[in-house]
Amino acid sequence: MGRRRSVMSDQLKEEIAKELGIYDTVQQEGWGGIKSRDAGNMVKQAIQMAERQLEQNQHGRS
Repeated sequence: MGRRRSVMSDQLKEEIAKELGIYDTVQQEGWGGIKSRDAGNMVKQAIQMAERQLEQNQHGRS
């Protein structure tokens, strides 16, 4: 089975990892070194960011 293409850019993942305080782990161990909970929190943060962006875009069009 091949690798799946990443949905989030590396820049976005790094930004979120820094916000969550897990970027040091990523630098030392790679993305495989983070805990499942941290990965879930990264996804949650990305969804919240996307929702805020959609909300801003919708208000800008009204």
